[in-house]
Amino acid sequence: MGPEAGPGSGTHPPTAAAGGPVPEAEPELVGRWRSRGGELVELLTEVRERFGGVAAFRLGPAPTVLVTDPHAVQHVLARHPDRYVKRSHRARLLVGDGVLSATGEAWKRQRRLLQSQFTGTGMRRYEQRIIGAARTTADRWAGYARSGQSFDVGHEMRRFALDAIWRSLTGHALDDGTERELDAVAAVATALPTLPSDTTEARDAVAAELARIDAVARQAVEAARDGAAGPHGPGLLHVLTGAAAEHPQYTDRLVRDELVTLLAAGHETTATTLTWLYLLLDRHPEAREEALAAGADGSPQRRQAVQALVHETLRLYPSAWILPRHATEDDTLGGYGVQAGSDILVCPYLTHRDPRLWAAPERFDPRRFITPDGRPAQPGAYFPFGLGPRACLGLQFALRESTVLLEHLLPVHLPSFSSTPTKTAYGLTVRPVGPTTATLAGRG
Repeated sequence: MGPEAGPGSGTHPPTAAAGGPVPEAEPELVGRWRSRGGELVELLTEVRERFGGVAAFRLGPAPTVLVTDPHAVQHVLARHPDRYVKRSHRARLLVGDGVLSATGEAWKRQRRLLQSQFTGTGMRRYEQRIIGAARTTADRWAGYARSGQSFDVGHEMRRFALDAIWRSLTGHALDDGTERELDAVAAVATALPTLPSDTTEARDAVAAELARIDAVARQAVEAARDGAAGPHGPGLLHVLTGAAAEHPQYTDRLVRDELVTLLAAGHETTATTLTWLYLLLDRHPEAREEALAAGADGSPQRRQAVQALVHETLRLYPSAWILPRHATEDDTLGGYGVQAGSDILVCPYLTHRDPRLWAAPERFDPRRFITPDGRPAQPGAYFPFGLGPRACLGLQFALRESTVLLEHLLPVHLPSFSSTPTKTAYGLTVRPVGPTTATLAGRG
């Protein structure tokens, strides 16, 4: 890819010598952004539009390289993950040394242990637990419909997703007391972008929430070690405690970290995706009707249409909106030279909204994922869960639980929102800011 490959590149030379410098935004652009106190996504959007799919800017002494071009995305995440590595994760305060933040040999060992749990037989093991959580939610929504009671859709989605992962971890349905304590997971995750940079000060700021999380984790681990399996048998937590019995690396602290990692990553992203989906359906009710008309309940056609709703939501609001990496050696990326020590920001959010890849990219159109040639063919154009060896472990789990819940709710219930959020927060996830209060009507 040369400099002509990115949007807005008409103001730059059409070609560049291989290994030439990455086009870099002028300091004034960054200064204006700082003076406005804008979201990082605003700066990244302007950099991409003006300089293309591989572009640089400076927030400190080292250059930061923004990567949105699909070929460059593949290069960084899938082809050369050894050259572009993950360093400290923003969520480390919450998840410790869990697989999300682990690096090197520790990450490889932890990933191997968990990988089989989220594919093939492992996923089938959790099917009935996901269905159980969906039925519980459907029963609760039926009660809201009968009573006319208002409720918060975002809270309902978090409640469902937390129930699904809790059943998969422990074998038991989520009870009200555990749910209240685990609200602390979302509280810490939401606070992370605003916490002090000093680790001690940051930990002190959320000490009470971390103590609540640790208490729930400790109790769950002790129950698993005592052999307390649920109605569908042992869960993921039993896999972790079994590993601790065989491998000294799995200390009590690491088991806690993996448990909290799976809780945090296993419910917050799914809940946010489902919340966005219902907000989008509120603006585009025809998409719901098209999905329901695609086939009979339980048919492959209906399932494909429901999955397309999820994928289109993930295109607009990917689970991981930005993926930071660090260049460990000099490299050529998209025809440009990247220096060792550079910070790399791969941005699915912007790739998914690139008009050179997607027709009318701001439009919610689930048919992109059903119609032949409806979406870009090249790898790296759609990657809401990342790519390569560090792609999200729970991709299949998240898609399955989202589909199962929607199959239970869409045919019966249509939320009517009293108001919808007008602002978006770009933190660990892209989430709507504000309440999502609704009542239920029958199918429209």
